Amino acid sequence: MYNPSVESPPRPPDHRPAARATGAAGVLAVCSVLLLAVVVAEWRPLMTLDGDVARTAHRWAVDEPGLTHAFRILTDWVWDPWTMRLATALTVVWLVWRRSARWTAYWLATAVALGSVLQQALKAAVDRPRPVWPDPVDSARYAAFPSGHAMTATIVCGLLLWLVHHYGAGRALRLTALWVAVVSVTGVGVTRVWLGVHWPSDVLGGWLLGATLVAVAVVVHQRWGPERD
Repeated sequence: MYNPSVESPPRPPDHRPAARATGAAGVLAVCSVLLLAVVVAEWRPLMTLDGDVARTAHRWAVDEPGLTHAFRILTDWVWDPWTMRLATALTVVWLVWRRSARWTAYWLATAVALGSVLQQALKAAVDRPRPVWPDPVDSARYAAFPSGHAMTATIVCGLLLWLVHHYGAGRALRLTALWVAVVSVTGVGVTRVWLGVHWPSDVLGGWLLGATLVAVAVVVHQRWGPERD
């Protein structure tokens, strides 16, 4: 007697990744707001710590001109926000040309653009002065908080790292991407404080805000992005 095969019902969509990303976005947003509040309030313990670390880093920068020169090359060329935006543009082209993933390409470009807008808006609103030294080793424009270099590097590296995992890259590529992202995000923060153009909390603010935007962008992609992308 013939028994027709019975297909198993389709599995319900797994919402756990989106839930985890939502939780991470919430925690990071709270931390970002708290840091912003203490910076605006000029909380004395934070101001003291900022000053102590910045003065020590600047003294080292003056005493080590060779390392300082290398840090200037890294921060002005390798980890510069425009370099990061160029990497984003190349990824957008790759997504459209090689994978026909137009929605994801627009998503990536929009997230990075929003990060730049948010960064400049906060700089204007907080209007925090940058460190001033009698013997500066570098200079920078605009206000200090948050660090644009740190925030842009965090957003771009974070989103590109997520895309590497999203498209199922091999273990070697994933580890390489992780290593490059960690070195870039950490390194750019160190160089900004070393060169005396940012307080440490400016860099921390850039990291937190950048990570918050990455988490929010991931939630958007997981909840509303097309499956084929």
